[in-house]
Amino acid sequence: MIYPQIDPVALSLGPLQIHWYGLMYLFGFVGAWFLGRLRTERYGWTVTEVEDLLFYGAIGVIVGGRLGYVLFYDLPANLAHPLNVLKVWQGGMSFHGGLIGVLTAFWWFAKKTNRSFFTVSDFIAPLVPIGLLTGRIGNFINSELWGKVSDVPWAIVFPNGGPLARHPSQLYEAVLEGLVLFIILWLYSAKSKPVGAISGLFLLGYGTFRFLVEFVRIPDPQYGYLAFNWLTMGQVLSLPMIVIGLYLIGRAYQKAS
Repeated sequence: MIYPQIDPVALSLGPLQIHWYGLMYLFGFVGAWFLGRLRTERYGWTVTEVEDLLFYGAIGVIVGGRLGYVLFYDLPANLAHPLNVLKVWQGGMSFHGGLIGVLTAFWWFAKKTNRSFFTVSDFIAPLVPIGLLTGRIGNFINSELWGKVSDVPWAIVFPNGGPLARHPSQLYEAVLEGLVLFIILWLYSAKSKPVGAISGLFLLGYGTFRFLVEFVRIPDPQYGYLAFNWLTMGQVLSLPMIVIGLYLIGRAYQKAS
C-alpha cells in the first residue's frame, strides 16, 4: 500500500500554520471533556471540576510529554539545538513523560479538591485512551514512528521510510492503546470498583499493548535495541507500568475484601 499523501499542515493562515498533529491533541482533549461530563453525576463531580482537571492534565501532557521525549529519546540532539524543544508541531512527544506530567497534575488537583489521588486517577483513566487514539493518528499523518519492513497486505510505503513497505505501527497503537483500551476501561468502570483498580488496569493495559507493538516498531535510532536484539526503550519504560498496574489492582481488591 502507498501512504496516502496527507499534508501535515491542516490549515494555513498567512504565516500561521495549523498542523494536524496539534489538532489531534485538541480532538483528544475535546473527546475527554465530552466523556468526562457523562461521568460527573455518578462520581459526584461537577462540570467545572472536570474542566479544571482536563486543563491541568493538558498542561501536564504537553510539558511532560515534550520533556520526556527530550530526556528519554533525543537528549544529545536537543542539547545541540535547544530551540527544537519548542517545535512540538513537528512531533516528538513521549507518552511516558506525558504520564509523569499528568500524574503531577492529578496530585495537585487531588490536593486542591480534598480527594485522594487514586479517586482522581480512577475518574480520568477511562478518558485518556481517546487522546492516545488521536495522538497516534497524528503520528501517522506526520509519517513518523513507523514499523519494521513487512509483507503483510496492509503494509505501507512511508514517504520517509525508504522504498519498502512497513508495518503501520502508529495505527496498531491507535487501535490497541486507544480504541481497545478505551472499551476495556469504559466497560470495567461501568460498575463501582475498588479505589485504584481502574488506574491499575490502565497502566497494565497500556504497558502490555505498548510492549507488544514495540516488536514490530522500529526502535529509536539514537538507542537502537538495548538488549537481546529486540528490547527497546519503549519496552523498558513500559515494563514498570505493567508491574505497577498489577500491584495496584491486587492492592485495591485486597483492601476491599
